[in-house]
Amino acid sequence: MSELVIRNLHAKIGEKEILKGVNLNIKQGEVHALMGPNGTGKSTLAYVLMGHPNYIVTEGEVFFKDQNILELEPDQRSHLGIFLAFQYPTAIPGVTLANFLRAALNSRRKAVAGPEDKGISIPEFRRLLKSKMELLKMDQSFAGRYLNEGFSGGEKKRAEVLQMATLQPEIAIMDETDSGLDIDALRVVSEGVNALRGPNLGVLVITHYQRILNYIKPDYVHIMLEGRVVESGGPELALHLEEHGYDWLREKNEAALP
Repeated sequence: MSELVIRNLHAKIGEKEILKGVNLNIKQGEVHALMGPNGTGKSTLAYVLMGHPNYIVTEGEVFFKDQNILELEPDQRSHLGIFLAFQYPTAIPGVTLANFLRAALNSRRKAVAGPEDKGISIPEFRRLLKSKMELLKMDQSFAGRYLNEGFSGGEKKRAEVLQMATLQPEIAIMDETDSGLDIDALRVVSEGVNALRGPNLGVLVITHYQRILNYIKPDYVHIMLEGRVVESGGPELALHLEEHGYDWLREKNEAALP
């Protein structure tokens, strides 16, 4: 069973330190929620884990499959089995979702099996994609559209979930997947994520709000303040936060926070 282990992670952008000692462990088969107010470092954590070049790690380690992934390029981290669902997915005009997924899958296969791997054949890929879209209850015509071009917010997030289903990562980081979704789109996207849950997939759901956790039930909830995880617990922690806000946590951690 794979585990993502984050130890004392510090990171900055420019001269501003954002992450100030994050510690977090995520195992396959577990769903973790990371909550916190704006500007506390939640999305920064996602970008740092996937190797965004604008963020500089100044201290700490992140281990996955016995490797410190901070020493790897973003594509190498993906090939290891880590996936990031973006808050604002990029549109790629002229590239269909199906072609994008096949290219991504072949890249993963060649990284694992070596350059001699010929890639997945078109008929085999069509069967795979059809089965994943049926699992996620998606119309087959969706795969023929240009990636994220003209997509609604909900369609962009469903495309991210389809990528996750196709690539089958071991750890998926979902950066504010609920951002910009109405309640119907949120339910549909959440149902897609729930369809992929199982012992082979660990998920980190980054969110501001409890509402997505009504659909994607977490095993663990963590609260981040000022670049640190200051509280961890079960699903009841998110409900308590929804009712009482963050002030009690700021008071509880006043000595530790800057």
